[in-house]
Amino acid sequence: MRGHGFLLANYVPGSSLIHRTPLWLKFVVLAVCGVASFVVVDWVVPAIALGVFCLLFLCTGAGVRRLASAVWPVIPVLAAIGAFQWWQLGGPVAARIVFNVLVCVVAASVLTASTPVQVLLDGVASLARPFRRFGADPERFALTIAVMLRSIPFIAGAFADVRDSARARGLEHNPRARVLPVFITTVAYARQTGEALAARGLGEPDGD
Repeated sequence: MRGHGFLLANYVPGSSLIHRTPLWLKFVVLAVCGVASFVVVDWVVPAIALGVFCLLFLCTGAGVRRLASAVWPVIPVLAAIGAFQWWQLGGPVAARIVFNVLVCVVAASVLTASTPVQVLLDGVASLARPFRRFGADPERFALTIAVMLRSIPFIAGAFADVRDSARARGLEHNPRARVLPVFITTVAYARQTGEALAARGLGEPDGD
């Protein structure tokens, strides 16, 4: 099963200003982007922000191809959403929604391209630590994020492999030939991941 990048860029080693920016500040910028997507009403602002974040992404050394790989998976969905919003609410609203989503995607890609996965997971665990008093388990939360980051490329790769196999057999328009193998592969992968975690004593609730 071949791996696939999906939505977020992989870490690119480097010593740029983006790499040296504190993780907490990157989290704050990402959070601001998410909040701004609901607050900003002028499409020009997210359009400018998108250009800035694309430049920041290139400053990490990830390159144009990785930027395209991070953005391309959401383009078909955004095209459909943009067309519908254009029809319902007009061009400026459609442009604002599309640009806001792209800003969030590229900003998240800047974070993952400039931050090692382990550092990122440690940061997530630190953010979740104040919620321990409410019964949250920061380490388990970070483990969940790690499993998700590992699983998404695998599932995306499963879709691509099954699609190529179905096309080779002339079944590219057969939903059963494309969906069922992915479902079986994903379930098997989930079971293997669960067994591997259990064998290492990870993800199990603490005993009383």
